[in-house]
Amino acid sequence: MLQAQTYQVPKREFRAAWIQCVNGQFQGIGTETMQQTLRYQLDELQKDGANAIIFQVRPACDALYQSSIEPWSHFLTGVQGMAPSPYWDPLKWMVDECHKRGMELHAWINPYRAKMKSAYTLAANHIASQHPERTFDYDGLTLLNPALQENRDYICTIVEDILNRYDVDGLHIDDYFYPYPVPGVAIPDDAQFQANSQGYTDKGDWRRYQVDLLIEQLNNTIHRVKPWVKFGISPFGIYRNQKSDPQGSKTNGLQNYDDLYADILLWVKKGWLDYNVPQLYWEMGHKAADYTELIRWWNTHASERPLFIGEDVGRTVKAADLQNPNRNQMPAKMQLHQECKGVQGTVLWYAKVAVDNIGNYGTSLRNVYWRYPALQPLMPHLDSKAPDKVRKLKVIDMGNQQVLMWTAPKFKTWGDEATKYVVYCFKKGENLNTDDPSHIVAITTEPFYELPSMEPGKYVYLVTALDRLQNESKAVKKKVKR
Repeated sequence: MLQAQTYQVPKREFRAAWIQCVNGQFQGIGTETMQQTLRYQLDELQKDGANAIIFQVRPACDALYQSSIEPWSHFLTGVQGMAPSPYWDPLKWMVDECHKRGMELHAWINPYRAKMKSAYTLAANHIASQHPERTFDYDGLTLLNPALQENRDYICTIVEDILNRYDVDGLHIDDYFYPYPVPGVAIPDDAQFQANSQGYTDKGDWRRYQVDLLIEQLNNTIHRVKPWVKFGISPFGIYRNQKSDPQGSKTNGLQNYDDLYADILLWVKKGWLDYNVPQLYWEMGHKAADYTELIRWWNTHASERPLFIGEDVGRTVKAADLQNPNRNQMPAKMQLHQECKGVQGTVLWYAKVAVDNIGNYGTSLRNVYWRYPALQPLMPHLDSKAPDKVRKLKVIDMGNQQVLMWTAPKFKTWGDEATKYVVYCFKKGENLNTDDPSHIVAITTEPFYELPSMEPGKYVYLVTALDRLQNESKAVKKKVKR
């Protein structure tokens, strides 16, 4: 493991974990058990240093939240359309629990998938029950046809509904666009392509265009409804192999562009997403998809927008370091993150594995790589203006407790409003450097900070304000004698 002293913890970093439901981990376990499970995972991830959760809320045109449009998910209750009992709204609950812990909550939906392969009955109000003509079947899956504008409109209606009713920080989709190809099984869209090719002669180009239209419309919908909500996409880890495109990576695997019809580089270039999380689930030295090759390729080709790396925790700790077989690949991978200047964060696949601390992955996060608090990466394309400074910073003596208190800055628009505050502590004589995260003692939504018991001496506290996109104000200083 890299020594804590040598690893430079960045002040801004996206530190997230995916919490998925499609593996059935929550199906039918009941409200209390699911809440206990999630609460424990959030507590442990908070100790590890995580500052965001990506929570799967719409796995197959069904909902892990109260919806008047789509049925309750069978991945929640075991029966599609059946409300949880005792009643609760998992998305609302997760937003509240994440925000209490200072974490962002990104709602993760699958846009096209309408039914999984597993045997279950669709509810009467499910889109595939009401409009089977807008779907097609492929290898046991039922999918909304990406080439239909009414499906794009429907998906955006779902997203607008989520944004209007929940205080989410992000809207996230993963790697499922057109279905993963199965040898010998054709996507049944010949007739549609022939009837309306929209000027395309190549069916692959035509399919990519259909997905492009959705991504552009989703981006426009999200930022029209809530300009601060981040739109994130997590594509399969290979864009194209070099044998298909000289600009591609030196890999030999399935390709986003050719096989899933997802032109992620176009979306980055067009600014249709706010962050990109390629799923680099392989090991360093993998013959078909070498991790080192891929992280450097994405760093070179896709860092016009914030680039985060999807990490497979299990595979990382099971693979031996290529230079030192006595340790796993986590230290070498994290070193690569630092070397690739476009990389601004990590998303863990998946939360439970990190929480279970296999290979001491969680311990390494909390003791080394995520040992100091981190602000979110800046997104100047959404908002670059910092809020005003906090006002009336003072220390109140409450008898046994000293409390640092301040007043929020005034604001006129959402981009100026202070939603969090950063508290820094320095010993007398130390350089007041707010770029050093080791001096952050709190990132809080409250306009106060209870001073902990410390050894006697003179200290300097700095307080800054953060807006919704974590632009940081100038600091206000208060000297404190303990």
